[in-house]
Amino acid sequence: MTKHLILVAGNIGTGKTSLTERIGDRLGWQTSYESVADNPYLSDFYADMARWAFHLQVFFLGHRAEQHLELASSPQSAIADRSIYEDAYIFARAVHHMGSMRERDYRAYRRVFDLIVDSLPRPDLLLYLNAPVPVLMNRIHQRGREMESGITAEYLSLLESFYEDWMATFDLCPVLMIPSEHLDFVHKPHHLDIVIERIQDKLAGREDVVFPNGE
Repeated sequence: MTKHLILVAGNIGTGKTSLTERIGDRLGWQTSYESVADNPYLSDFYADMARWAFHLQVFFLGHRAEQHLELASSPQSAIADRSIYEDAYIFARAVHHMGSMRERDYRAYRRVFDLIVDSLPRPDLLLYLNAPVPVLMNRIHQRGREMESGITAEYLSLLESFYEDWMATFDLCPVLMIPSEHLDFVHKPHHLDIVIERIQDKLAGREDVVFPNGE
């Protein structure tokens, strides 16, 4: 059986963790998740981005590089909630754009990032989840994480614009775009079936099909 390394990407609230959990359970794949509860910088970052942006990005860079290497060397197929590439092309770029990371810190971070990712094995497939910003805001509000209480629609829109830029140039592996607004992986098993079928099609190099827009 062919082993695969799958990365899940997407804005905050698109459903990356839910999809990763369910694909791992259904297919028996190894799973790996973004460090949230045990992240020593995340809550500080949301409270004071300018002070903690560089620290957070350096932590994530090391954390995700370790995850990537571990999953790549695993004997079984694996799926990761969030990719290392988003650290630089989305989140570090965002805090730099907003003035929360100084130019010299951003350049230093990007230098280290480029050195690390150039040595990493390429993934076999990137799952890119997207949903409209109002949907993301509602989901973030519903899950009620205190550290996310300061996230604004403007910030999510900025991230979304950077995701669009990144997707326009991403060429490390095939990309499967998943409209998570219309797919309920948690409560509708047949929606998960559809996603898994599409993943298998993409890995096999078969033609794309359209995702459903409702039930």
